[in-house]
Amino acid sequence: MKIPSLPGFNPEAFEKYFKNTGWLLMARVGALFLKMLVTAIALPNYLGAELNGALNYPLVYVSFFLAISGLGLDTFITRELIKYPEKRTEILGTSFGLRVISGILMIPIIILSFMGLREISQNMPDTPLLHLGIVSLICVFQSLFIIDNVFQSTVQGKQIMKVQVGGNSLSALFKILLIFFNAPLISFIIMLSLDVIILSLGYVWLYQIKYTDINKWKFNPEIAKNLLKKSWPLAFSALFVTLYMKIDQMMIAAMIDKTALGIYTPAISISEAWYFVPMAIITSLFPAIIRLRDQNIAHFKKRMQNLYDLMVWMGFIVAIITSILTPFLYDLLYIDEYAEGANVLVIHIWAGIFISLSLANGQYLLAEGYTKIMLIRSLIGALINTILNFYWIPIYGIQGAAFATVVAYACSAFFGLLIPKIREQSLMMLQSLLLFPFIIRNLKLLRKD
Repeated sequence: MKIPSLPGFNPEAFEKYFKNTGWLLMARVGALFLKMLVTAIALPNYLGAELNGALNYPLVYVSFFLAISGLGLDTFITRELIKYPEKRTEILGTSFGLRVISGILMIPIIILSFMGLREISQNMPDTPLLHLGIVSLICVFQSLFIIDNVFQSTVQGKQIMKVQVGGNSLSALFKILLIFFNAPLISFIIMLSLDVIILSLGYVWLYQIKYTDINKWKFNPEIAKNLLKKSWPLAFSALFVTLYMKIDQMMIAAMIDKTALGIYTPAISISEAWYFVPMAIITSLFPAIIRLRDQNIAHFKKRMQNLYDLMVWMGFIVAIITSILTPFLYDLLYIDEYAEGANVLVIHIWAGIFISLSLANGQYLLAEGYTKIMLIRSLIGALINTILNFYWIPIYGIQGAAFATVVAYACSAFFGLLIPKIREQSLMMLQSLLLFPFIIRNLKLLRKD
């Protein structure tokens, strides 16, 4: 079947890379449907806003430490596997060892930091340490996610699809059964960690079928040193990204209550659910684009402009459609106490435009080795989001948090305008946001007519 191309991209190259993207999209579309049906709709309605907030708060808190425990390794693991496929067992063994060690270290840090914050702040939500401890195990369980990098490095999206769709289907089935049998909150807390275990076991099963050498993984100190040297800026960048993506939820729980968090969380889950689409497209298209950098710089810039255009158009289309449908969907799918979440979703969905642009630009920064700029950009976004939430949540409530997130994402995306060596790419992003390439193309067509 002939796959339609996109304006500005070579049809043959686009078709080649879209085939891999297609598998990734299929996997995530299946996972998205199940997740939205159960986690963002059925479960919140079953628990109610207050208990839904109690369920999500431990995960929000632990997510900051999850970012650190990942050590920023994922991108470099894939790159090393592509460059040195004969060292696969050592690269994976070393990465797994590093992730397990960091995950184990995070567990007491999570518990002790929460206890300390609760002692010095009266605004900390009253979350049982048992809940926090159970969810913190994810830091260790997610270590096996490095297997995903093997299949990314060998362009085997179809294999990834099997694990993700199967794992999410099984997880959704368990949650439906828990709802059917009127399970208590602690059961769903356990499911947060069990979700990760299911996916991890799926990756192990898949790896064993394909390579059968997981028992040969070895820890190599030299490889460990090399990976950590390269990845530490990305580890902190991941932390700051998590900070400005999750700080709104933390501050809502602290400045309002867990009921407000329970209303806010489903809206954010729906708003962020489609972010895998730009990421999958960028992951598949960018290798072809970056190869042009050393061959034809003008052609490379044109392709980057095309990519930014695509990100903006996707963001606008998703935001407009969601803004129109949200009031009707909330009336249809949610109980009355979630009504305010509709306004949050209508605001927050526009952040997707800036997220898509940042994802595309982030691949460029990574290819150029500008990891420290990525770190600073993430820090700027985190600071802006924190400050705006501090002022806007008391005034506008959870809608203020959504506004703050959109502004923070926009500022982070265009932070490069202040940095001379990446300003050109930021100006290209701004042109795409203002639809200049689209306007210019249509003006040329009008002149020809």
